[in-house]
Amino acid sequence: MALKKVREYLQQFDLAERVRVLGQSSATVELAAQALGCEPCRIAKTLSFRVGERVVLVVCAGDAKVDNHKFKAFFGTKAKMLTAEEAERLVGHAVGGVCPFALNDGAETWLDGSLRRFKTVFPACGSSNSAIELTPEELASCADKFRGWADVCKTADDLSA
Repeated sequence: MALKKVREYLQQFDLAERVRVLGQSSATVELAAQALGCEPCRIAKTLSFRVGERVVLVVCAGDAKVDNHKFKAFFGTKAKMLTAEEAERLVGHAVGGVCPFALNDGAETWLDGSLRRFKTVFPACGSSNSAIELTPEELASCADKFRGWADVCKTADDLSA
C-alpha cells in the first residue's frame, strides 16, 4: 500500500518509473546495499524522530550516525527516535520502508549533509523491498515537506579524522 502511495506521489516529479522493486529485502542499510549492488554508505536511510510535537525525518548516508550534540544544537532538543508503531502511524511507512515521500500530515523532512558527498543515493520507497536512485539535488526537490539541509550526523570518515 505505501509503495503504491509513494509511486503516486513521485508521479508529479516524473520519477515514478524510476522506483525499483527488488527481489529481496532492502529493510536495512546492509540488505539494501546488497540488493542494489552499491556501497552501504550510498543508501539514504531515513530516521524518524519526535521533536517536541513535531515528527521529523532525517535522511542521511548509510554510514552516518546521529551526533547527539549536533542534533540538539540544530533542533533544540535531544534526539528521540519514534518506535516502529509510532513511525508507521505518524509517518505513514513501516520501519524498513520509511522514506521521505508521501508522508502523513505533520511529518517533515530534513536532509543531512552526509548525502552531499555522493553523485547518487538510494532512499527507500515505502516498502522493505524498494528504492529509487536520485542525486542529492533531486532528493531535495522531491522530498515531501522538505524543510532544508541539516548537519546532525557524523560519518565513519569523521570518526577516523
